Amino acid sequence: MTLVDFDKVVYPNWQALLTALNHRTQERFTLCLDEFPYLVKSSPELPALLQKLLDSHSLKYNLIICGSSQQLMQGLILDGSAPLYGRADQILKLSPIHIKYLQEVLRSDAISAVEEFAVWGGVPRYWELRLQDENLKESIAYNILNPLGTLYEEPIRLFMDDMRDVIQASTLLSVIGSGANRLSEIAARLEKPATHLSGPLEKLRQLDFIEREIPFGENPKNSKKSLYKVSDSFMDFYFHFVVPNRSLIELGRAEMVMSAIQSQFSRYVSVWWEKLCRQAVSGGLIGGDIYNLAGRWWGNVSREEAIELDVVAESMDGKKLLVGECKWTEGEDTDRLLHELIRKARKLPLLKEREIVPVLFLKRIPVHGCENILIMTPQQIIEMIG
Repeated sequence: MTLVDFDKVVYPNWQALLTALNHRTQERFTLCLDEFPYLVKSSPELPALLQKLLDSHSLKYNLIICGSSQQLMQGLILDGSAPLYGRADQILKLSPIHIKYLQEVLRSDAISAVEEFAVWGGVPRYWELRLQDENLKESIAYNILNPLGTLYEEPIRLFMDDMRDVIQASTLLSVIGSGANRLSEIAARLEKPATHLSGPLEKLRQLDFIEREIPFGENPKNSKKSLYKVSDSFMDFYFHFVVPNRSLIELGRAEMVMSAIQSQFSRYVSVWWEKLCRQAVSGGLIGGDIYNLAGRWWGNVSREEAIELDVVAESMDGKKLLVGECKWTEGEDTDRLLHELIRKARKLPLLKEREIVPVLFLKRIPVHGCENILIMTPQQIIEMIG
């Protein structure tokens, strides 16, 4: 639809523009107001004006308002005292896009897609930047390990959108990203009482910057084994590799940082490989059975032994318990892995009378020793998630 010469008129305010637009249109269309919180900052009267237009039932176009600040958008739409409260026909909270589409965009093999996803996550804007470079290493160097790079200050910008205390948010993610995952560890690193951190951590969790992980099968309300993890892979990569090395990067030593990243990259990707495997198993069909939400289990099974299982999920009928080992390395001894996996699974306190279904989630199918073993590879995981 074209409104001839509509842009040649100077509109003194939002009311004049929106009213003129309503009068000029002869057919229904959709108007999208992007970064709505910033528009409201410069024009505080805008929500009340939109409320008046919507309540008049004379609006001839569909209206979409969107913004990157979750906190401000919720306040403008979901707060009971806000002018637009109750006016929305539909509220969409956009989640990160699945890895399947990143693989399609980059036209990569499954292994490369997992490695790319471990850096960029599910944000299309980051994918666009990645497409401008020949390979992953080059894109990391240009966009992330470069003080002038587009994404060098990205987390700070995100915090400014949603958090009042940017320094506190950045500090908490730095500590968590460096490996302090228990509340007691985080408090010790920051030299603060643990009780002072519950509120800020919960705020970061609500905004999807971090997630709280508990062992599979435990009650989230009373579990004392909570671990806090960075929930987005780009943010995890940033606080894992960039924040500890900012001084080197700003001294022009980004190549040293890149060398460190390359030496640790496989271990870093393995964490996200585990998450992708649990995501695929959750609600997935494996060996003829559909499984409920998958998780990780860790804990003591005796005074002398603690075990950890990367993937645990119960079948929908409750008769089977899938247990999985995830590896992002080459040349695995599958017989040894399977034997060890079953040994650990049999010690699970939550096993009860259920049948154990062991699965190995591997980077590649081994050349030898994979007979009669259920093995899942990156391409299968990506297809199950998609």
